[in-house]
Amino acid sequence: MPSPLRRDPCRASTGFTLVEVLVALAIVAIALLSALRAAGMATNSMQDLRGRLLAGWVADNRLAEHRARGEWLPLGEQLGNADQGGIAFTWREQVIATPNPAFRRVDIFVQDAASPDHRLAHVTGFVVNPPAVAP
Repeated sequence: MPSPLRRDPCRASTGFTLVEVLVALAIVAIALLSALRAAGMATNSMQDLRGRLLAGWVADNRLAEHRARGEWLPLGEQLGNADQGGIAFTWREQVIATPNPAFRRVDIFVQDAASPDHRLAHVTGFVVNPPAVAP
């Protein structure tokens, strides 16, 4: 009968060595870090997409207001601010003459108020000169 203190050389060792465990932990850590980075990039993309969507609404609202009021816009450029979805935006509006004197082209550029150099939306539309009302 073999002694319980003596190890049987034919018996295979069980378990993992310390080096194997450390390599496995390093692989898991790298995989988790890459998943975390991918999630962070997706979050940033969603925030940028939300900002662009809201900026597009600001530009569309400006153009819709002009059309609804029936305003004949003066040529030139106007600047202003608007809030949409809890975000502050700045807009720049350029009114340009067209070959047809009854129409004017309106270009609206919208930026985030925090970073005015980063344009988020650009909308181009046309407004019509309202007909004169006869007395």
